Amino acid sequence: MASLKAQFEAAVANSKNLSERPDNNTLLKIYALYKQATVGDNAEKKPGFTDLVGRAKWSAWDDLKGTDAKAAMQQYIDLIESLS
Repeated sequence: MASLKAQFEAAVANSKNLSERPDNNTLLKIYALYKQATVGDNAEKKPGFTDLVGRAKWSAWDDLKGTDAKAAMQQYIDLIESLS
């Protein structure tokens, strides 16, 4: 069985080739899980009120604060597999 890191990298590659574009909430979940898995907890400054997309992405990532990187990788893998 492939390592979690290898499975995660394969899921990242697969995420670029999904048959149809996921809805915005799913895209935010994909983004947040990726950031949590690769960067860790969100320590960035919250974007201003005029940056609606930036605020949505920041909030989605911030909601995962405290989630272990390995858990975030596994959730990312599972989500991409469910969309494939």
